[in-house]
Amino acid sequence: MLLPRIVKTKSSPAVRAGSTKAPRPAKRDGDVQNRRGSPDAVEKRRAARRFNELLLGGGGRAGDGRTERRRRRLLAELAEGVARRGKRALKPIDVLSRVEELLELGEPLASIRKAYPPPPPVEVTAELVEGLRHLHRAYGFSADVYRFVGLDAHALRKAGVLRSGERRGERGDERGVSAETARRGAA
Repeated sequence: MLLPRIVKTKSSPAVRAGSTKAPRPAKRDGDVQNRRGSPDAVEKRRAARRFNELLLGGGGRAGDGRTERRRRRLLAELAEGVARRGKRALKPIDVLSRVEELLELGEPLASIRKAYPPPPPVEVTAELVEGLRHLHRAYGFSADVYRFVGLDAHALRKAGVLRSGERRGERGDERGVSAETARRGAA
């Protein structure tokens, strides 16, 4: 059996690199080997879950063992203030992402506050407001999450996270908490 012969031309990538191997086809921008993490694939899975819940009458997912273990691990990491089994302290972005994920898993704010009580409010500076604006644009965290790093409603309004008319209760009581948050058990 004869193998095909690779012809080297002056413009061939194999010639430029000094290689005798055939050139690989160039990857397109944004093309990944595993498309499971692509935004389209993620959105399809979310839509399928919502559709199944609607048709099957699920008032809420029971959650599998992995979800429950993840929920417990996130609460424990917040309580201890460290990530990766005590290897490094939680940074403010770590706190935000863990609290947001716990809220998405259906954990009430009250139990998150028990595990990780919010720190006192931080001083609002122009740099902080601008950084918060960029962070919120990039991540889209819910307004309740920012309280866990010491940002109050005043800072959130200045950064444009909350509108002027919206109010968030400083103590988490019914006065300034949205109906959704109150229903979750934020009292």
